[in-house]
Amino acid sequence: MTQPNNIVEQYGPRDTMEYDVVVVGGGPAGLAAAIKLKQLAAEAGREVSVCVLEKGGELGAHILSGAIMDPKALTELIPNWKELDAPLHTEVTEDRILFLTETKAIKTPNFAVPACFENHGNYIVSLGNVVRWMGQQAEALGVEIFPGFPAAEILYNDDGSVKGVATGNMGVKRDGQPGSDFQLGMELHAKYTLFAEGARGHLGKQLMGKYDLNKGKDPQSYGIGIKELWEIDPAKHKAGLVIHSTGWPLDSKTYGGSFLYHLENNQVMVGYVVGLNYENPYMSPYEEFQRYKTHPAIRTFFEGGKRISYGARAITAGGLQSLPKLVFPGGALVGCDAGFLNMSRIKGSHAAIKSGMLAAEAAFEALGQQRQHDELAAYPLAFEQSWLHEELHVARNVKPWLSKGLYLGSVMTAIDQMILRGKAPWTLRHSHGDHECLKPAAQCKPIVYPKPDGKLTFDKMSSVFISNTNHAEDQPIHLTLKNASVPVDVNLATYAGPEARYCPAGVYEFVKAEDGADRLQINAQNCVHCKTCDIKDPTQNIVWVTPEGGGGPNYPNM
Repeated sequence: MTQPNNIVEQYGPRDTMEYDVVVVGGGPAGLAAAIKLKQLAAEAGREVSVCVLEKGGELGAHILSGAIMDPKALTELIPNWKELDAPLHTEVTEDRILFLTETKAIKTPNFAVPACFENHGNYIVSLGNVVRWMGQQAEALGVEIFPGFPAAEILYNDDGSVKGVATGNMGVKRDGQPGSDFQLGMELHAKYTLFAEGARGHLGKQLMGKYDLNKGKDPQSYGIGIKELWEIDPAKHKAGLVIHSTGWPLDSKTYGGSFLYHLENNQVMVGYVVGLNYENPYMSPYEEFQRYKTHPAIRTFFEGGKRISYGARAITAGGLQSLPKLVFPGGALVGCDAGFLNMSRIKGSHAAIKSGMLAAEAAFEALGQQRQHDELAAYPLAFEQSWLHEELHVARNVKPWLSKGLYLGSVMTAIDQMILRGKAPWTLRHSHGDHECLKPAAQCKPIVYPKPDGKLTFDKMSSVFISNTNHAEDQPIHLTLKNASVPVDVNLATYAGPEARYCPAGVYEFVKAEDGADRLQINAQNCVHCKTCDIKDPTQNIVWVTPEGGGGPNYPNM
């Protein structure tokens, strides 16, 4: 977490390392950028120093996605990925799209399925495993990768350009004072710094504010994706089967839906996405997901099976009209830190890889011209001329239509994608941030969720346990409040304390103090780094900052 400057002043100066390019985040976008930089340097016979900082204890530890991967961008980056045994083993064999009522599942006829939902030629993957493999390719090219070292602070030059980042201090106690094992963070200076932190990046958010990168753009729109990995009865398993659903258990005004992907080895990935522009503060996306699994057409896959892992992550879904300005003096935003996910295809990894490659090409060109700390204007220009821009332009109206309700949204999406083929002469806008959409509790109906049975449905704590989440107990709480009175005086009083429900890990809990007054208890050790609180808090009073290095979930095969 970002530490008070007096600690740095007392124990400093911090050690410094110099690089041509520093990449913040070891996901598909960051690693693609690092790999591309080294490839270009090798082709040109030049030396370019590149390092990647990753807040997870290892590459892939914090990576969570569905995931169906379009290999298009990976093929551009590493054409021989099959020969190098990339973990893309299960090709999609069948697509099913279901509309669920409480008791029935209605399959959408193939002729009525828009092309954006077709997955022929794509692969069901563990994106965490793909990232681990990409890390091996990057290291083989000479990229320095530092897992367990979160970038906690942006460093600036005197002219206001980004100079690099500093990693968080280690061994700081809950009260903010250095402990016996205290270790000062390190500064990493670069000619260019690429930010690839994923959705709602802690530093990316700061950069958008400092450089006004969202000027003239629509508010970003997010969803929360909650996922489990199961090992199921071999008789019920069909490698390559992909099932998506809309409808029950959500009401028709709330955007969301499920995914169910059959991997190899009798494993199934199942998850639920809920748009964070939902209105009812009594809604719990986690409980909606658990309830979804009880549907007669869904539960049959899991009966007799075993749940292996659990996780949750926010998803950027605003699309082209919500993309911020991508560059600023000294650096750029790539991947989901900017918001390149194609919501209509429910895919972001190929977009993340492509954006990382485009930023790397611009940075490499600038380095060859002996430039540093300026704007990489070639990056957004190259994006505008790329297949990725064209793909996002075709998809630009899907999320706004779906936000207008299940029935109207589904009909208009079909018209937009199947008849107009994404070439409508208009662009729909996002008018409100997700945190502005909650209605006061007095205007909404409470939702009573069934108790978990421990076999098919589970409580949050047992789920957090199998996410392998861990934070040092005595470190400062990384879920910070701008005003400590707001959770009770505003959120609880007006919205019935929604943070206790939108968090999928039981981090926020309203309890009674000794004097009988309500207070918010923050169980920071449970945090799976999904960022939902930072997005959905109606008063934007919660600010997520980086915890001590290596903390958080450790997702296997997710």
